Amino acid sequence: MSLSPLTSLSPIGVFDSGVGGLSVLSAIRKQLPNENLVFIADQAHVPYGPRPITQVREFSEAITQYLISRGVKLIVVACNTASAAALHDLRAKFPELPFVGMEPAVKPAAEGTRSGVVGVLATPATFQGELYASVVARYANGVTVLQDTCPGLVNQIEKGDLDSPETRGILTRALAPMLEKKIDQVVLGCTHYPYVIPLIQEIVGPQVEVIDPAIAVARQTKRVLDARGSLASSAVPAALTYLTTGNPESLESLLPNLIGETGAVQALSWRGRKLGSPPTLS
Repeated sequence: MSLSPLTSLSPIGVFDSGVGGLSVLSAIRKQLPNENLVFIADQAHVPYGPRPITQVREFSEAITQYLISRGVKLIVVACNTASAAALHDLRAKFPELPFVGMEPAVKPAAEGTRSGVVGVLATPATFQGELYASVVARYANGVTVLQDTCPGLVNQIEKGDLDSPETRGILTRALAPMLEKKIDQVVLGCTHYPYVIPLIQEIVGPQVEVIDPAIAVARQTKRVLDARGSLASSAVPAALTYLTTGNPESLESLLPNLIGETGAVQALSWRGRKLGSPPTLS
């Protein structure tokens, strides 16, 4: 699929398996307030973490093709699992389009640790991916890296359940063994997890730093667009389009709690391996 003629006002595409990508979207909007944005939550398939890597690649390629049809000038893969599974392939298949992905922030954690022990919370697919292994190999020499997949946490956040006993229990089970081994840094390796930072901080205490990569991704997005001369400079209010392959009303109801604002959410549907608008009822 070839790209449509692009301008500085062409939108940035952002996608995730669900609401986690909204944490990255919010950071991009703060960093780049003039940019038009198209956000896709593939909630029909959330969570991506337990799925086979080949399947996540298929989803990511189809979403990319749909975003290209919307005329995007850059795509942010606002999902650690999709970045680990598909980012390399996406760049190879769509070389004319810039991509910004998620990389577990092991480097700043390793540089900032005083105890020599850091924790990483991420999905199984992220831990199994070559990207994560490469980051650990490059930056965590001499540092003990403890991992946990936090089973069930993404589903809790998708429901907007950010501080229930069940959510607290998932995080406590993950973090308590790490605290026993003296972690002083916690890396959030899933874009859903920043929404439970207050709860994580309550569990680990002020002596442990919690690292959210969303701000770094927003800065990288700005750097890439600036290098290509594609930054929007218009003072016209930027447009933001929300789309989901799940229930639009459900996502709309979560927006105030997750990003502090309201917005209309449009429906997308899967037709085999392609994305499109759902059929209208006659």
